[in-house]
Amino acid sequence: MKLIIGGSFQGKSAYAAEHCSPSPIIVDGSVCTQEEILRCDILNHLHLYIRRLLEQSVSEKEIAEQIYNLCKNNPSMYIVCNELGNGVVPMEVFDRRYRETVGRICCNIAKQAEEVIRIVCGIPIVLKK
Repeated sequence: MKLIIGGSFQGKSAYAAEHCSPSPIIVDGSVCTQEEILRCDILNHLHLYIRRLLEQSVSEKEIAEQIYNLCKNNPSMYIVCNELGNGVVPMEVFDRRYRETVGRICCNIAKQAEEVIRIVCGIPIVLKK
């Protein structure tokens, strides 16, 4: 599995598509199901998938376990996630919880991933290989 992180609109999705299979199956974390994630080549917007689960009152622990299992069962997928922890601390409790959950889950994914790439201005920076 490969984790691709970076700020909004930095070229993360394009990088994943370029380095994946010729016609990758891409799912959007804001709307996809677990079953779709198991069959995809690229999970785009992991942060929105996590937000959706938090909005459904799924606990951080359950989300972390679910994502761990999805990664284990689809080890060749690319996971694309926005970096959320580099800016202003949100005022709303939910938004702070969301930001922290995404950060912790990305740390766990990075431990499992064979590669971690940060994209800045379309330029890939390999953090782990």
